[in-house]
Amino acid sequence: MKNFFTGLNIATTLAVAVLFYLHFSEKKAASSSAAKTGSTAQAAFKIAYFESDSIQNHFEYYKEIRSVLQAKEQANNKQLNELKNVFTAKYQDLQKSAQSLSQAELASKQQELVQLERTYQGKEQMMNQEMQDEGFKKVQDVKKKIEAYLKEYNKDKSFSYVFSSSPEFMYLKDSAYNITDDVIQGLNKLYPKKP
Repeated sequence: MKNFFTGLNIATTLAVAVLFYLHFSEKKAASSSAAKTGSTAQAAFKIAYFESDSIQNHFEYYKEIRSVLQAKEQANNKQLNELKNVFTAKYQDLQKSAQSLSQAELASKQQELVQLERTYQGKEQMMNQEMQDEGFKKVQDVKKKIEAYLKEYNKDKSFSYVFSSSPEFMYLKDSAYNITDDVIQGLNKLYPKKP
């Protein structure tokens, strides 16, 4: 009986050792396979970036949009200044003639000034909102053009990601992955400056 238990203990020990070996050799093979797959994925993982301020300064379409928006802002400012000048002239006129006006005339002129001020404020708010909306739409249009170009550009480059670099968001960058010049040249070919 004693030999039976000794034989059983040896058989059990050998079975546990074999199972232990098989269990950990499978994990090692699986992790080795995963490591090979991971290194292949890492080798194929490429990132590039472009400088957003360079796009703003050198992409002709963006510069045209900026000029159009600046011209509109100047025209809006001119209209607002004209309204302000009308208000100032009427206010100064009222100051000069206030002594000679009746109470009803004075109240009427003051009401006219209040109405002019409301008109000015309403027009200013409306123009600011229009500028904001138009500016947003134009920037989205530029963004769509850049995205469309990058999709085409990336067909043979195989980048996993292409980022726009802004100094406040980028802490480290290797200039070897800077594609700004390619992006500017490509965009300007697609959207040349209008004569």
